[in-house]
Amino acid sequence: MPSIKLYSTSACPWCVKTKEFFKANKITFTNFDVSIDQKACQEMIKKSGQVGVPVVEIRKEIIVGYDEDAIKKALKIK
Repeated sequence: MPSIKLYSTSACPWCVKTKEFFKANKITFTNFDVSIDQKACQEMIKKSGQVGVPVVEIRKEIIVGYDEDAIKKALKIK
């Protein structure tokens, strides 16, 4: 399984959905709460050009927002 980074905040409902998706599918990920981690926030903006969350990084592919189909495609799962 590739390294997965999730840039999120605790108050974001779409971030919660993304975490639930990963957990339900037993997908290991590293979460960065950009509301308290300024370095991760700057990294997210640099990689995605976005300030909104969630931002998912899979194999250097950036997915902005909760897009289950894009996540599955990047992970090569059905």
